[in-house]
Amino acid sequence: MARRPGFVPPLRDAAAALVLAAALAYGAYGEAHPGTTAYFHGGHHLPHTPSAALTLVGLACLVLAWRRRWPVTVLGISVAAATAYTLLGYLNGAVLVAPMIAVYTVASLTDLRRAVAYGLGTLAVLGLASIAVNPLGHFGGGVVILPFMTAAVVVAGIAVANRRAYVESIRDRAEQDARRRVDEERLRIARELHDVVAHTMATINVQAGVAAHVLSTRPETVAESLQAIKAASKEGLRELRAILNVLRQADDADPTQPAPGTAQLGTLITGARRAGLDTTLTVTGEPVPLPATVDLAAYRIVQESLTNAIRHAGPATAAVSLGYDRDELRIEVTDTGRGPAPGHSHNGNGGHGLAGMRERAATVGGSLETGPGPSGGFRVAARLPFSSNPIDVREGARP
Repeated sequence: MARRPGFVPPLRDAAAALVLAAALAYGAYGEAHPGTTAYFHGGHHLPHTPSAALTLVGLACLVLAWRRRWPVTVLGISVAAATAYTLLGYLNGAVLVAPMIAVYTVASLTDLRRAVAYGLGTLAVLGLASIAVNPLGHFGGGVVILPFMTAAVVVAGIAVANRRAYVESIRDRAEQDARRRVDEERLRIARELHDVVAHTMATINVQAGVAAHVLSTRPETVAESLQAIKAASKEGLRELRAILNVLRQADDADPTQPAPGTAQLGTLITGARRAGLDTTLTVTGEPVPLPATVDLAAYRIVQESLTNAIRHAGPATAAVSLGYDRDELRIEVTDTGRGPAPGHSHNGNGGHGLAGMRERAATVGGSLETGPGPSGGFRVAARLPFSSNPIDVREGARP
């Protein structure tokens, strides 16, 4: 059980303990001075309770001010004071309330087994003391109701403990869900950043290499390459701003660009052509509005495929095909390049492009296949359903 440091009790608990001490002392005094003799046993008169004995009643109550900090210790002191008061021969009806409150506190702060054990121990000590020395007879007065009082406070304490544990579990589950959503959002942002940066930097790298190669012989080509670098960097910065806007404050009034989708494939392919990869786009079927997640996944898969081709295909052409079926979008990106070398990843030195594409397809319930093209080069094929029904991701064989 957790214990908070410090000796000074909370003001609320101290005030409650003072009020209880006054009430039970008054009750104990009233028990010693009844207005009728009907409760006497065998002509035995109740013993007079001196003021000094009432200090035991006060002790049993006042110690309850620390019941939340040291519940077991407080229970022991309260039971000891009530037992001493009982063994002196005084009627112990009122004073029993104090140790019952201590039992309730312990039961509400510990586990079931210990709660029952402390309850039975308290019942045994107070019950035996009451039976041994009782002005109203062995089983008179509070002896009969003591088991019921103990059972009631133990059950109440256990119920409070269970309720507290339930609330804690709900809170923990909510915190775990919040952390999971944060992690998913971080993964999504990281994937977006990878796709944007990889595509932009690959285009810039290729065009910079072309410019350096023909700088002294074909200056007009250098100007074209620099223009392609400018366009690629501008588009990359625009997408980066759109991605990073999710990290801004909700009241930020800056305008944001729409998320990339199949509607922006024409701009993407134009950028690939500027980077030196002659690329065509073919659309079959009747285009339909796509769910936002499917639309973004389709764009990123095509973007990553063209990025890989720009990096690794060498002098080549590429073809992008979109096919709209009744309930799914089919994507195919092929290039006529040299294809990956044996044991070499098509997306770079241990990069995550292919894995990222597979993850994107899987998140929308789709599938992805990668491998050598039918006439050489490399091929990426994806199937993205318009619904979110999960479909297993198939790992494409690589040479």
